[in-house]
Amino acid sequence: MNIALPDIRSSLHGGMAGLQWVVDAYTLMFAALMLSAGALADRAGARRAYAWGVGLFTLASLACALAPGIGALIAARTAQGGAAAIVMPASLALIRQAYDDPKRRARAIALWTVGGSVAMAAGPVLGGVLTEAAGWRAVFLLNLPIGAVILALLARTAPSSRRPAPLDLAGQATAVLALAGLAFAVIEGGHLGWTSAPVLGAAALAVAAGFGFHAAEKRHSAPMVPLGLLRERKVGVSLAVGFAVNAGFYGIVFLLGLYFQQLRGMSAVAAGLMFVPLAVIITSTNLVSPRMAERIGRRRVIVAGQAVLALAMFVLLPLAADTPLWLVLVLLIPTGMGGAFAVPALTALLMDAVPAHRAGTASGLLNALRQTGGAMAVALFGALLASESGTGFSLTGMRSALLAVGLLLCATTMLAAWLLPRDGR
Repeated sequence: MNIALPDIRSSLHGGMAGLQWVVDAYTLMFAALMLSAGALADRAGARRAYAWGVGLFTLASLACALAPGIGALIAARTAQGGAAAIVMPASLALIRQAYDDPKRRARAIALWTVGGSVAMAAGPVLGGVLTEAAGWRAVFLLNLPIGAVILALLARTAPSSRRPAPLDLAGQATAVLALAGLAFAVIEGGHLGWTSAPVLGAAALAVAAGFGFHAAEKRHSAPMVPLGLLRERKVGVSLAVGFAVNAGFYGIVFLLGLYFQQLRGMSAVAAGLMFVPLAVIITSTNLVSPRMAERIGRRRVIVAGQAVLALAMFVLLPLAADTPLWLVLVLLIPTGMGGAFAVPALTALLMDAVPAHRAGTASGLLNALRQTGGAMAVALFGALLASESGTGFSLTGMRSALLAVGLLLCATTMLAAWLLPRDGR
């Protein structure tokens, strides 16, 4: 969909803020509802929760394809993100259910990660082909037959056990308000001004809702985010690293989709094809990562992956409108390697750090923080591009955003190096 954004902009007449909301309406709802969805996978059973999520996601995709305007598309994307939130933690819980042996589970998680990485990296290629051939609506229509196939395959899996627990409505509501307020402040800050009343009000709402979330989780008898879980060192570091890694990857994909088309004047297909080498690098690195983690330890793999991704942010700083395309592809190599190297080891580390009955909750929490990192990166990148250029693509704004995310990755790299156990497990 990132490749389809310019076509969406011309078709539905949305500005930069509209494009940011098309991306972040999905991502923010995905992140916020995933906190409850992880517990839902434990309560309803992973297979049933997964089926609900896929069914709703497929219907929401149809609504996206039929959207008559930018507002309707943003609303449908919100529903799509909520449905996807149910799918993600349920999928990891199904893996945890199927594999008791840690080594076999690590390999299964690596394959799960490969699926997600291939989708994220190859998505721009498909997006370019579909947008050029049939328009941006085809990007969403593609999900309909895929959803049907997934539901057919899911019927062959074993039923999942349930763990009854009350819903944490106060925690869920304050989480949505906090993330929505933060996203509004960052996205609209680049358009309305950082000191404008709506932006300051949204920022205040985010802070107040954050405190409300903490209070709600502290009082609830069965919180969707057990605060004791966050005090576990491996869990806390995993969440911080997941946030930073996704900020880097999602920010780059959003940025380059606009860079190739708006600054370089490339077609949607040509822009999408520029991501093919990235897809190959991510897939191959995902396959190597679990073996390296077994050989040298997860801590070293997680630290090295982040360091490479931080380097990726810095080596892209010299990009310009006339940078040779072969050089752009070379500079993207660290982007593909960094996150793909760190995420399988990071996910396996978290799954081993929590008891089996908390697998859905822990995976939901990790993915919520990862998606929040991606959403905040899109908000930041778009806001800086808009504030520097007013309407189009700004190299100064791009470089400011790359520098900010690169420094964040440096910080979480040091955090993982200092706080994760020296044995790497």
